[in-house]
Amino acid sequence: MDEHSGGDRTGRAGEVALLFLKLGTIAFGGPAAHTAMMRDELVRRRGWVTDERFADLMGATNLIPGPNSTELAIHLGHDRAGRRGLILAGACFILPAALIVTALAWAYVTYGGTPAVEGILYGVVPVVIAIIAHALFGLLKTVIKSWWLGAVSVAALAAYLLGVNELLILAAGALLAAAAHLPRSREGLQGLLAAPVLALGGAPTFPDPTGGQLAQLFLTMLKIGSVLYGSGYVLLAFLQGDFVERLGWITSQQLTDAVSVGQVTPGPVFTTATFVGYLVAGPGAFLATVAIFLPSFVFVGLLTRITSRLRASRWTSALLDGVNATALALMAGVSYELARTALIDLPTAAIALISLVLLWRTRLNNAWLIAGGAAIGLAHSLL
Repeated sequence: MDEHSGGDRTGRAGEVALLFLKLGTIAFGGPAAHTAMMRDELVRRRGWVTDERFADLMGATNLIPGPNSTELAIHLGHDRAGRRGLILAGACFILPAALIVTALAWAYVTYGGTPAVEGILYGVVPVVIAIIAHALFGLLKTVIKSWWLGAVSVAALAAYLLGVNELLILAAGALLAAAAHLPRSREGLQGLLAAPVLALGGAPTFPDPTGGQLAQLFLTMLKIGSVLYGSGYVLLAFLQGDFVERLGWITSQQLTDAVSVGQVTPGPVFTTATFVGYLVAGPGAFLATVAIFLPSFVFVGLLTRITSRLRASRWTSALLDGVNATALALMAGVSYELARTALIDLPTAAIALISLVLLWRTRLNNAWLIAGGAAIGLAHSLL
């Protein structure tokens, strides 16, 4: 990006900020849905990156700790507008969810519960499933380049559905693809529908926190963001171990509520940390958010230096192909589980089917589909 003029870079940075601010506001559905929406906006609608480049970035971000969809946003921002794009894409994708979760945390503490969102989700989630399915079909030809990669992808999907750890599946897929290439070479969400529990809230643990308490909150969240691989369920285990069992700052029920809110709001599921931070100490919402996402910016900043080089070597290119095929399979597995839970009757199935047809036959923006699904869900809940 450095070859562009300063004005061009500034214009691109503005485009990146506005796009990811929009995505952060409408991106319901967890990492698989976020990835699908990013592909629709950046590959299909704007042509900022090719499907092959998008798949490479999607696969590469699965190799580092942290929230994968947020890291994908950060990397895509860097591709479009350099270092400014890297910072703006991540910050704008995180900001809407962080503000929404902070407001819900305030309501939780003030009124003793979180607003119910089941009605909205009834109509929104079928739309999300259609968006993921459309992205999967679009990426299929780009990612599955041979019968062997197809076999790796099918095996990865089967392993995921059998409950094998996601990181092990990714590693195995990468190594299998590279090993198959080696002899010829001359040279590697879940939980979306969990409704918020209307449990009793409570005042922050430290209504007037000391500097030491805020520092401990920040460092604990920073540690989690630096080492965590996997889904929101893995995040739950880390938060349980640190904030419930070791520090005793929140209860298990409060943590369950925090995870539920993080999963049903748009944007990164890791904004669960925002809710926990508010429960510990009001200002802790900001500190916890910065701390848990900061490692992602650092990791992606380092990753941008090597992602392109992975395609330079035939062996590492094969490794990346294996990661991409496996990541696509994991995305399919998440959408399958989501569909089983969400498509519960004829109206939800119809919403998903109509959304898929509209995505296939028109260039209608995802935001309109999400808004339509939300309106249908609210109407259904009032009947």
